Amino acid sequence: MMDTEKLEDLKHFVELCKENPSILQNPSLTFFKNFLESLGAQVPPSVKSEQGGEEHHDELDEDIIESDVELDNTDIVEPDNDPPQQMGDFTSEVTDENRDAAQISKAKALDAISEGKLDEAINHLTEAILLNPTSAILYATRANVFIKLKKPNAAIRDSDAALKVNPDSAKGYKVRGMARAMLGLWKEAASDLRVASMIDFDEEIAEILKKVEPNAHKIEEHCRKYQRLREEKKLRKIERDSLRRQAEPKAANLKSKKKEQQSEHEASDPDSASDLNYGKIVGIHSVSELETKLNAVSKASRLAILYFTATWCGPCRFISPFYTSLPEKYPKVAFLKADIDEARDVASKWNVSSVPAFFFIKNGKEVDKVVGADKNSLEKKIAQYAG
Repeated sequence: MMDTEKLEDLKHFVELCKENPSILQNPSLTFFKNFLESLGAQVPPSVKSEQGGEEHHDELDEDIIESDVELDNTDIVEPDNDPPQQMGDFTSEVTDENRDAAQISKAKALDAISEGKLDEAINHLTEAILLNPTSAILYATRANVFIKLKKPNAAIRDSDAALKVNPDSAKGYKVRGMARAMLGLWKEAASDLRVASMIDFDEEIAEILKKVEPNAHKIEEHCRKYQRLREEKKLRKIERDSLRRQAEPKAANLKSKKKEQQSEHEASDPDSASDLNYGKIVGIHSVSELETKLNAVSKASRLAILYFTATWCGPCRFISPFYTSLPEKYPKVAFLKADIDEARDVASKWNVSSVPAFFFIKNGKEVDKVVGADKNSLEKKIAQYAG
């Protein structure tokens, strides 16, 4: 008896096959497909491509393609690429004279800001920073001016400097959050603004968060969704690999028995085995060759199917891979194939007017016919006459 955990794995895998039977066409699951067919199950054929070839579709082997997230990007600006602004030496000793001089430069900068002279304000604040590089508020103030100039990268550099000097700088987090929002870095912006709000709440932070958080929430939910899908895919792959390891010994044993049975059959019926190659498609090139094959089939009281095709025929390209797969499924049926352009005398004798065409022949007589690329109709008639 299998343990409970393995039975659950098997149930999950069967459910997956029900939802998407085409995964059984994956080469790694050939052993399991063969096992099902040996029990009489009919496995749906693989999906056809536009060129008529087979496509093995296995969602476990495909990358998960993430969809786009609809965001409100109305206030995003192009990143600024100016050379980095001058920074002071954080470790230097600042004299009282330099500290006082820095305050004077800061005051000039504030006056310039009030007059809308932002570039002049930047120059005064740079003077102040070089005089007192250990003041977090000077970096944060210059960062705020860069925000007004729509230079978010420069603002982020100054905010980082402010936070390096003072890790609890509310203004450093606030301005960096504003700069990141200008660049569309919504998750990072929301994180900075939330920290700023916890350190020193103000109304401006609340207003910016109203704009930033909806986008941040969408991105966070999007990330959670695809992380969950990746984890589910990983679990399904583990289940599939486990089932494959369990089923491989059974499939090998079944294959061995099948070979033994085929060897016994060929030993008991050497003529049919040598003349017809049961289990394979036999090409027909002349009327005499066809008559020889049909006589051998008739002696064995078996069914023969004569398939007429053409290289230029689109439906033929569609049905041919399916027809090629039938001999393995019906090893006691003789599957013959003739190209109407290469075996014109054969096509003429059988009055072939369109392709693909399939003639069912038993005891030397035509018993039925299928015209067109109808897989279901073809296989139903094979099952009907092969018994």
